[in-house]
Amino acid sequence: MTNAPTNPAPRSFGSPVADAVAALVSPIVSDLELEIYDLEFSGGVVRVEVDTPTGQESGVSLDKIALITRLLGRELDHNDPVPGRYTLEVSSPGLERNLRRAEHYQREVGKTVSLRLHTAIDGARRFQGILAAATPQEITLHILPEGKRAEARSITIDIANIDRAKTVFVWAAAPKPGSPEARKQAELEAQFAALEANSDDDFDDDSDDEFEDEFETKHSDTANTEATAS
Repeated sequence: MTNAPTNPAPRSFGSPVADAVAALVSPIVSDLELEIYDLEFSGGVVRVEVDTPTGQESGVSLDKIALITRLLGRELDHNDPVPGRYTLEVSSPGLERNLRRAEHYQREVGKTVSLRLHTAIDGARRFQGILAAATPQEITLHILPEGKRAEARSITIDIANIDRAKTVFVWAAAPKPGSPEARKQAELEAQFAALEANSDDDFDDDSDDEFEDEFETKHSDTANTEATAS
């Protein structure tokens, strides 16, 4: 007998209020072919960050941010999941984005990150390097050499030990072929390749109005159904 497929458990955002807001905003961002990057409720502020799905180029237009704000605001007014007075903030993560959840690290593999630890490793609590790999429990960071004699190295860090982390946007032009910088970069890439080998051995803006009308129709149908049921 074949087991029926099961739906994955919904993500938790740390509080019942945040999870309730996530349930309301999820269908909105899904219809816009976006996804929730992060969501939190703290100090009377509901912060929602949305982004393109993993593997696509990041960036959300201001028109879509405004549309999500309007639609989510109406859903919050109708369902009232947030106690008391609150402020709603909807944005995209930006170039330098905070990394708070395991899936954040998994989608940013290959980028430069800066992080601070709860507990020091080799006497250090702050690190910056290239995020080489990420699992739900830990990350692998390639640390650039510091000083003339230092070599590139790779460290594994438990996500639970990370206090703060963010991506770092590097404003650097590609070195000229044959230059000392190019040779140094090639040496680093070779060192990182060796480290990895050793480790292995061990929606359009023009359609916004149409979307909003369609969403309002769906919402109206839902509200009428609820009223009839009650």
